[in-house]
Amino acid sequence: MFNYTIKRLLQSLIVLLGVTIVIFSLIHMAPGDPLIQSMDPSVSAEVREEMLTDMGYYDPIYVQYGKWLGRAITGDLGFSIKFKKPVADVIMEYLPNTILLGVSSLILSIAIAIPAGIVSATKKNSITDYIVTFFSFLGLSIPAFFFGLLLIKWFAYDLEIFPVSGMISIGENYVGLGRYIDILRHLILPAIVLALLQTATLMRYTRSSMIEVIDQDYIRTARAKGVREKVVIRKHAFRNALISIITIITMQIPFLFSGAVLTETIFVWPGIGRINYNAIIGRDYPLIMGIMLLLAVIILLSNFLADIMYAVADPRIRRT
Repeated sequence: MFNYTIKRLLQSLIVLLGVTIVIFSLIHMAPGDPLIQSMDPSVSAEVREEMLTDMGYYDPIYVQYGKWLGRAITGDLGFSIKFKKPVADVIMEYLPNTILLGVSSLILSIAIAIPAGIVSATKKNSITDYIVTFFSFLGLSIPAFFFGLLLIKWFAYDLEIFPVSGMISIGENYVGLGRYIDILRHLILPAIVLALLQTATLMRYTRSSMIEVIDQDYIRTARAKGVREKVVIRKHAFRNALISIITIITMQIPFLFSGAVLTETIFVWPGIGRINYNAIIGRDYPLIMGIMLLLAVIILLSNFLADIMYAVADPRIRRT
């Protein structure tokens, strides 16, 4: 297990190095020059050229990449042009909010999708199966922005149960438990919207994986031996269907960050997705690079986590 873990970790680091090259090259080729635009226009041309030279603006691209990578390894991702402070500080300020939203939506989708997918598979071609399948396709068909606007109209404007946007109520100074309740009320609607596509996808894959496993000979043998149906489903069928389910769950983790842009924008949720959108609009290239690097690390960590969970679920994988 240890050798397997080290092997997968080294592979992830090599891929991450390649990703940093791609990120730096793409941003370097992007139109516009926010570095020059951010300088004081009253500065003379001589002083401006001296400043650009000191910052390494005229260095070859491979030298610029080496300096950027060296600083990134130490946690220095540059200076945000829009927020006027280090990129790392901006990311650390907004990242917890995205994690809160993402984890909440992931827990919600898992809690709904996996039991529904198992029930749908065990009752194949029944009314229950048709209902679950209908709702899974419905979840895949409804655009997230449309669903979000519907929830805002129904629950925020018509029923006035939840707040319209933001993370905390403006003008209210809640403390202690009241503050947590206020954040929870703001969290519910965006978490439901972000969980919509995850739930539909995970439900379909859980159903198909369980159906494939249930049709195997060893499941029929277990039933023929008189093993209780709950034990057959939980201990034999679900465990062997875990590989596919783990794949989908770990694939959803990067989506929680990259796909949160639309949800956070609709609900004005102060997270990474929203500041990434603002950075693109404002051509804040240092912040864009920092967020892209963060997303790359999250994707690789998700894949690494999937590899480890595969090995735990199926020990045969450790020998590969």
